[in-house]
Amino acid sequence: MLSGPSGVGKSTVVAEVRRTHPEVWVSVSATTRRPRPGETHGVNYFFVDHAEFAAMVERGDLLEYAEFAGNFYGTPRGPVQERLDARTPVLLEIELQGARQVRASLPEALLVFLAPPSWDELVRRLVGRGTEAADVIARRLETAQVELAAESEFDATVVNASVEGAAADLVSLMGLSASDQR
Repeated sequence: MLSGPSGVGKSTVVAEVRRTHPEVWVSVSATTRRPRPGETHGVNYFFVDHAEFAAMVERGDLLEYAEFAGNFYGTPRGPVQERLDARTPVLLEIELQGARQVRASLPEALLVFLAPPSWDELVRRLVGRGTEAADVIARRLETAQVELAAESEFDATVVNASVEGAAADLVSLMGLSASDQR
């Protein structure tokens, strides 16, 4: 399970892990938000309505879930458990609240914190995206301070000084090696 502050590069590192180790299965989250252009149900997310999401919560179908910006996001338990049972390497990319829930429901999971090389670099990355207003960036940075303070709750920390290096460190923590690459 990989977590870390907004802007640290979680998605980019996960994409690099998948590029070098396609045998790693990355979970697909369920969400109540509407699909964005180019997103595919079952590939990017499982797009469900609020009633179905509530039913998934009620049935215990989610390893973790959270609300963000008026929408719900969660990790379906069944597909994760199926891959674990088949001994497939599994990777979850989730935020801090979800990481805490995963710790409670899957105590054997390895929780990895992805850290920026420095606070200044995290600020540079968030501002450099150029996709969000200044007030949104300010809120993300406030949240990032809280998330960075939670690093000690994780089993290991990987510093994202370079995408390739961070991905290699994560793969090593997963018990995979370069020789496992397909």
